[in-house]
Parts: sequence; C-alpha cells; structure tokens
Amino acid sequence: MARMTLPETSELPVGGGRILRFCRYGPPDGVPVIAHNGSPSSRWKWPWLVEAVARSGVRLLVYDRPGYGGSSRQPGRIVADAADDVRRLADAHGWRRFGLFGGSAGGPHALACAALLAERVTRCAVVSGIKPAEGRAAAADESAVRSRIAETAAQILAQIDAGGPELPGQPGPPARTDPDAMARIRATFVDSIDGWVDDSLALARPWGFEPDSITVPVGIWRGTDDPHVPSDHADWLVAHLRTAQAHRYPGGHVPDASVYAQIYGWLSAGA
Repeated sequence: MARMTLPETSELPVGGGRILRFCRYGPPDGVPVIAHNGSPSSRWKWPWLVEAVARSGVRLLVYDRPGYGGSSRQPGRIVADAADDVRRLADAHGWRRFGLFGGSAGGPHALACAALLAERVTRCAVVSGIKPAEGRAAAADESAVRSRIAETAAQILAQIDAGGPELPGQPGPPARTDPDAMARIRATFVDSIDGWVDDSLALARPWGFEPDSITVPVGIWRGTDDPHVPSDHADWLVAHLRTAQAHRYPGGHVPDASVYAQIYGWLSAGA
C-alpha cells in the first residue's frame, strides 16, 4: 500500500477563534511568495508543481482559504478579506515584502492583497484569472449555491470511484489508488464544501477594492485554449489594471511546469 508523502501542515491563529492551515514549498531562503488557490483547491499541490517550485528558488506559502482543508470557516467573507489573512501569514514568517500568486478564482484574492497591501507586495501574478461579476446576475442564494456545488462534488466523486483521475477531464492515473490524491480531494471538497460555497458567494459580491487602484506590477497569464475562463476575463483585467502585463501560453486552464517556472521567475525578478 502506497503511503502519503504530502508536506507537513502548519497552523496560524488569526483571531476570532479562527485558524489558517498552510504548507510551504521550495528552499527556506527562497524569494517569498504567497499563493491563492483556485476554487476548489487546497494547500497540497501536485508533485510536478512542487518540483517546479523547488527548481525556481521561490519560497511558496500556500494556504487554505477559510472553509477549506481545516481552515476555519469565515461566513460572509468577501474577496478583500484575504488581505488581512495574508498580512498575518507574512508577519508570522517575518516577510516584510513578498510576491503574490493567484490561480483562477484565486486571482481576485491575490489582486485584493496587491491593492490593500501595496507597500508590502513586490509583484502579483494571476493565471487564468476572472473578472468581477456583472450586475445583479451575480446575486446568489447560499442554499441554491450549496445545492449546486454538492451535486457537482458528488459527480466528481462518482467519477473517481469509477477509476477516474484526480482532475476531471485531465489525463492521469486513478485517484483512488493514490493516497496523496485522495488527501487533496478530501481537503478540497469532501470533508467540507464550505470553502467552495463561500468562494462562490464572495466572487459574486462586490470584491471590496477597486482593481484600478493597484499600483504594483501585475502579470496576467492566460491559456490559448482555456475551457473554463473565456478570454474576455483576461482582456478585462489587462484593460482595468494600470500596471498589468499580458502573457499568453499555449494550453488550457492549468499551465504546464514550464509556464509555472516562467511565472515564478517573473515573481523572483521583482524581489
């Protein structure tokens, strides 16, 4: 039987009885970067991504947003609330300055930190990011959102039970035979879907900051064939962020290791 090889989890009390769970990747003396996961996702990263971080020289801190992976839930949170948690994480590590990474739904959370912690942020990289929701189409009822997400989660688990891979629609070995994969899945949405639900609600509300107020350098990466986030999201971000640099890579929603290496190199150059 294979054994779990996932990195150690650390916890940080952040006030109000809440804790955040997080993992660290890359060399201890690497360039500090705090990562914001997509939705849903967890602090435990895929092996090929861990290897890319190790080669890059970045010290990547990946934390579970409230409601994911044992991080305490924060009902009613908005995107901008991420800045307070990131400030506490950085302070706990003695990081006066640090870079930001945000993937997919983590993009707005990274941008919130770039806007609200500008004096401490070196650069902010966003991959497959999303733009703000438009009008009242985004107004969402929590019970309806929870029901929809529970149905989606059940479908994913049914595919895994049938021998499917960890990531739906992506090639890979059966997840059920890999204890690391199953641990990632449990932390993402099996033990609780609260994080996924609260992300969906937060992204549908006003974000709590103005994107055009960001003054730190922002890199916007998007795939040429992303089936999940249309290209107009990246176009909107580039048009509304005064410091944005647009980058495209061949591929879909999740870039390959070479693109991640490029992104980490860009973040390191700002240190």
